Amino acid sequence: MAESQSKVDMDKLVSLCRRRGFVFPSSEIYGGLSSCWDYGPLGAELKRNVKEAWWRFMVRNRDDVVGLDTSILMHPKVWEASGHVAGFHDPMVDCKVCRLRFRADEINTNCCPTCGGEITEPRQFNLMFKTFLGPVEDEASIVYLRPETAQGIFVNFENVVNTTRKKLPFGIAQVGKSFRNEITTGNFIFRSREFEQMEMEFFVKPGTDKQWFDYWVEQRLNWYLGLGMKREHIKLREHGKEELAHYARGCFDINYLFPMGWSELEGIANRADFDLTQHAKSSGKSLDYFDDETRERYTPYVIEPSAGVDRSILAFLCDAYDEEPDKDEIRVVLRLHPDLAPVKVAVLPLSRKENLAAAAKEIWADLRQRWVVQYDDAQSIGRRYRRQDEIGTPLCVTIDFQSLEDKQVTIRERDGMKQIRVPIAELKSTLAAKLSGEALAATQPLWSSK
Repeated sequence: MAESQSKVDMDKLVSLCRRRGFVFPSSEIYGGLSSCWDYGPLGAELKRNVKEAWWRFMVRNRDDVVGLDTSILMHPKVWEASGHVAGFHDPMVDCKVCRLRFRADEINTNCCPTCGGEITEPRQFNLMFKTFLGPVEDEASIVYLRPETAQGIFVNFENVVNTTRKKLPFGIAQVGKSFRNEITTGNFIFRSREFEQMEMEFFVKPGTDKQWFDYWVEQRLNWYLGLGMKREHIKLREHGKEELAHYARGCFDINYLFPMGWSELEGIANRADFDLTQHAKSSGKSLDYFDDETRERYTPYVIEPSAGVDRSILAFLCDAYDEEPDKDEIRVVLRLHPDLAPVKVAVLPLSRKENLAAAAKEIWADLRQRWVVQYDDAQSIGRRYRRQDEIGTPLCVTIDFQSLEDKQVTIRERDGMKQIRVPIAELKSTLAAKLSGEALAATQPLWSSK
């Protein structure tokens, strides 16, 4: 059976993101900086929405998970205890001709994939960024930019237990920047050296870890599906025994069908008691948990769902991208779930005439108190609809001259382009209902998992 193909071309998606203000190359006026990206006005909103959707699902909608926001710079002994200083390496090779560098595990021959030149023997390359704390640049002042957010959670385990009085099982979640000096990057925002992670460490009693591991694999898969990701574009891949870290008792990847093929979107791992044990040994501080019910003291096991913000954004954009015939042109549509869409509603006056513009701007000002709303009065109404379709705006509100008489406006939805007429007095409540999934004028909900 042939391997599935992604429906979206990466070049088209990158072009749309650049043209519409989702993502720009970092420091572009100076020629850019390799694999570093800036999120534009729409991208910043989309990124915020992805993180908020994750936080709502993982923290706010539950009573067994709390949040944390730890420092990017941490004591260097944290990374010694976690194994990152000694073991956070990738094998690297260099081309003797063009001087390009590659990960050794991505090269299948003894020749450079770019120029065909001879490559060097592999050598280990630590992925952590080093910097110095304080005015003197010496060995004693070396610190690292964190390569993951998880360790900040582990070293705060006792603080969280003591201040929240949470009982096992419970989780600690964090969203934040991480840094890895990757040898090879690429595929747009899929792999970069500065990125954001959404991680949660769920602490459980040893012996119950298998059931919680299975639970979180299912929960995390359902999160993507609940935000409209198509089931045929997402699958689970279990790690074989030879792939597992020495401390892991199990790991699943959630893989997505990106334009370059199936690749990891998120990992869910059973880390056992490795991290708390390592930090307890290294710091000399006990990180055991005392169970009031059983009167036992033990080191909890940990289930870790770990997702990348940037990688999730890329997957949601790929999944939402669509093209369809539109008379003699092609209509480009981002079918983003309303929870993720950077702009929720667009207000479009049919004309720039003063009386119509005044009425439209009054509606715009009112809706902006609740949602991110764009006002657009440039070019024809058809072109304005297409612009909103291309950035994923779920609903457009059109104010015409009849609106001045009957105090009604037209709501037009993105995906099916259906329209309804509603009183201005009921506009806000109607939009809220439609953005929550109520059908515009049919029996099926507007936004559903596919």
